[in-house]
Amino acid sequence: MSIGFNPGSVKSTSLRDHLMRFALGGGITALAALIAQRYGPVVGGLFLAFTAIFPASATLIEKREKQKKQRVGRDGSNRGRQAAALDARGACMGCIGLAAFALVVWRMLPVHSLALTLFLASLAWACVSVLLWWLQGYLRG
Repeated sequence: MSIGFNPGSVKSTSLRDHLMRFALGGGITALAALIAQRYGPVVGGLFLAFTAIFPASATLIEKREKQKKQRVGRDGSNRGRQAAALDARGACMGCIGLAAFALVVWRMLPVHSLALTLFLASLAWACVSVLLWWLQGYLRG
């Protein structure tokens, strides 16, 4: 698996799919804000850690992969589930990286500058996420 960027995939997604992602992500973020207002920022922050775009992304990936297989006359249900599961694995790695980011901010912000704290927290997130990505590839063979 290689990390890459394909700007053409943005064009292949319909306006309806983009709007669905926006609405679902915004809805999850708004729900987290309401939870934070009711139960405090610590509890609300836990809900913000949930990747707001992930639910929409996973459903769209599953749908797109299934449609690709159906165009060639095959059932794409299994392929769609596998693609969504792969996306979920990546989201989990990113969330563990996000926990590293939060830990660095929590420990450093009271005694260091915001700029240094955010730089080191971002570095921690990137290192943990990439290490997990590399480790899962290494363990899979």
